[in-house]
Amino acid sequence: MMEDDQPKLKPPTPSPLLDLEHSAGASPVTNHAEIQVVVSRSSTPQVTEETYFIPRNPVVDAGTNTDPPVICCGRLRRGCPCPPRGLLSSLITKVLIALVLFGVVWSITEKECLPGGNLFGITVLFICSVTGGKLVGLIQLPKLPPFPPLLGMLLTGFLLRNIPVVTDAVYIDFRWSASLRNIALAVILIRAGLGLDGSALKKLSMVCARVGMGPCIIEACTVAIVSHFLMGLPWIWGFILGFVLGAVSPAVVVPSMLLLQKDGYGLEQGIPTLLMAAGSFDDILAITGFTTCMGMAFATGSMWYNLLRGILEVGGGMVAGVLLGFLLRYFPSKDQDNVVMKRSFLLLGLSVFAVFGSNVAGFPGSGGLCTLVLAFLAGLGWRRSKVPVEDIVGIAWEVFQPLLFGLIGAEIRISELDKNTVGLGIGSLAIGLLVRVLFTFVCVLCAGFNFKEKLFIALAWLPKATVQAAIGSTALDMARTKEDTELEKYGMDVLTVAVLSILLTAPIGALVIGLTGPRLLQKPKNPAWEREQSGTMTESPITYESTL
Repeated sequence: MMEDDQPKLKPPTPSPLLDLEHSAGASPVTNHAEIQVVVSRSSTPQVTEETYFIPRNPVVDAGTNTDPPVICCGRLRRGCPCPPRGLLSSLITKVLIALVLFGVVWSITEKECLPGGNLFGITVLFICSVTGGKLVGLIQLPKLPPFPPLLGMLLTGFLLRNIPVVTDAVYIDFRWSASLRNIALAVILIRAGLGLDGSALKKLSMVCARVGMGPCIIEACTVAIVSHFLMGLPWIWGFILGFVLGAVSPAVVVPSMLLLQKDGYGLEQGIPTLLMAAGSFDDILAITGFTTCMGMAFATGSMWYNLLRGILEVGGGMVAGVLLGFLLRYFPSKDQDNVVMKRSFLLLGLSVFAVFGSNVAGFPGSGGLCTLVLAFLAGLGWRRSKVPVEDIVGIAWEVFQPLLFGLIGAEIRISELDKNTVGLGIGSLAIGLLVRVLFTFVCVLCAGFNFKEKLFIALAWLPKATVQAAIGSTALDMARTKEDTELEKYGMDVLTVAVLSILLTAPIGALVIGLTGPRLLQKPKNPAWEREQSGTMTESPITYESTL
């Protein structure tokens, strides 16, 4: 009776090892390959037993290899692990992604991504331009700023166009090329507009205004007159060339001045700040004059009608820029998610639309000015919040900068160059630079600088690069759409001189600033003031990307 009162014990749960060792239909009887282990669990008032079957060591016969496994060299295992990890895995992954991307694009576009197609040519040009820029940037002379990488990008495009075998494989239709250059122009104009400081404009001194505007206007007028009589360009095309050459290149001036500023040269007199601030206004004035003259050059009608049309294009571009700029100030609102991405997308999209839409509407001179104004007003409303937007626009510039300079270099063909055009173009460029240097010296006569400082400011206003690459081919692209042989010749002359100005003045300007700066500028005479400035001034990154 007492046995019935005790709770009945449930059979023990089979061990997982038992399930693994016994196949379906196998007898639970222990064989020679197994060891039976009985485990007793004592927990008052009950005692339970569980049986486990543990496999014996496998039987080793004479044919079994009992040697220890061969262990590879430790360095080899760390360098080439299996499966791959680290740098090797990253490299394989990137190659795999590239192959998959190529396969997807090929399946959609077919011949466009093969040698001779536009996508293949753009990809090869981009990779080679980036490589050329990196190689030129590695050229470093003692106590001198490095050569601007844009020279390597420009020369790479030039080589790809003039090597016979490569030219056939790396083909880019002129419509694709023009579209990419116009997008790069829109990005440059956005950076120029965002880079303007409203408070600095209010406090702008007269000397900065004179240096930023006077040399540009004088050089543009000088080049227009000289090119009209030497190169035979019409007056309006002479002014187009003049404003193309009238812009200074912050891509060369700014990094060079930052190196001098880091060592204290001219810091007490404010020369680095003066030149970096005046460069923005110099470029904006040149772009505005260029777009106005280009609108007049491609207009049909009398001279007075074309002049009125040019003024209307400037006014229309400013009005459109004001409206779009105020639109971006309030939309998207600050309380939205991902407001930086939305602002960046709208800013880039509206700017590209303004540049392309103005050409479609027949007012090519208004798109660039519209982009400048809308970017400036949008940045003025965003205030400090515009910094993340500037970073995103900077990423876009890193993509389109190699394409811009590579495509500009690829437009020049040695077989089609006219020796007279090259010689007369260099002559026009040299005369314009001489007048520019002299007039810049005059602009700073009453600014409180000594003779050496005035001479340095005048020489530092030589380099040309980014703006010339951005707008140098715009007139040629417009002429090609008109299918006018004479206008295409004028556009090619403008582009040739613009490329020559980059090749000649960018490296020479960087060397002149680096060599003459320590000899013509002074370090602060008051050591305490120098320590105070160096303690409060943050070190700026030295880069050749255009800050405008």
